[in-house]
Order: sequence, then structure tokens, then C-alpha cells
Amino acid sequence: MTDPEDQPRDPPRQSQHQELARDDRTGGSAAAARIQHQTQWVEQQLRIAFERGDFDDLPGAGKPIEGLGTEHDPDWWVKKLVEREQISVLPPALELRKEDVELAGRLDRMTAESEVREEVESFNARVRRARMQLLGGPPVITPERDVEGEVEAWRERRTARVEAQRAALEEARRDERAERRRRWFGRRG
Repeated sequence: MTDPEDQPRDPPRQSQHQELARDDRTGGSAAAARIQHQTQWVEQQLRIAFERGDFDDLPGAGKPIEGLGTEHDPDWWVKKLVEREQISVLPPALELRKEDVELAGRLDRMTAESEVREEVESFNARVRRARMQLLGGPPVITPERDVEGEVEAWRERRTARVEAQRAALEEARRDERAERRRRWFGRRG
């Protein structure tokens, strides 16, 4: 058998790591060399991107930078998020008032009576739920909507829109026919 002392020993791990971190050509640290040339590499990448036109037609080009020269607001990113995503941070009572004002417009975008009924019922459920909550803030004064009344109003508004569209289409057709006649009779003359 062989003696364990006769077998070659592995060199310590720390020295292996140090050898790998050194540049063979210069004997210096490879990380230091990368850092030294990093700015040149970044400048080269920017120059190539400019030549390709990657920075042409960016949003906000030619406009002043928003918020430059004003005091620093530490919550700027939250405010931008709320603005961009249109997040509402209103108390439930005020949120319901806002929804109440916008309800007719939302209903007008719907195409089926069942959708209208469902939306009004959902609105009424949110009003009832807000009245039962004992959260602080302004009181809930938003009234519930009559489902049948809202459906009837939606039908009337929809009928009026359809009639207006038909009238506009008929007017456009008459104008088109009159224009064709003018062109036709204009050729003969």
C-alpha cells in the first residue's frame, strides 16, 4: 500500500482562485483590466447605437425634461405610477360618487341588455357594501340605481344613437348621389 504522505496534495483553494483572477499577460488583476476598459466599451456601444439610429424618434425628444429644476420629491415614482396606471386612491364613498357620475357612459358602451343589468346590479352591490362598512371618511350618500329604470334609459339612449347614425348615413348617401349627378351632368355640358 501507499503511504498517504507520499500522495500529492492539492494546492490550497485560495491560491488557485488568486491565480485565476490574475491576467496571464500582465500579471495584474483581470477585474482591474475590465474596469479600465469598461468606459471605452460603453462609449463604443453608444457610438454604434447612435450610428444605427437607435436614439432617433424617442418619446420626449426635443422636449424639456419633466420635473427638472424643481424640488426633489421622494415619492415621485408613486405619483407617476398612480398617474400612468390611473389608480384611484379615493375613499370608498368618493369612489362611488365618481362611478355614479360615469355610470351612464359605461352603460352606453355596452351592447347587450344583460350586460347593462349586470353592471347596474354590481354598482348597487358596491353601494350597499360601502354603506355597511364602518371605515372613516365621508359618508356614503350615493343612491342605488333602479335596474329597470337604467335599462329603459339605456334603450332610449341606444335607440337615439342608432337613429342619429342612420340619419347621418342617409345624409352622406344623399350628398354622394348629388355629387355623382353633378359630376355626370358636368361632363355633358
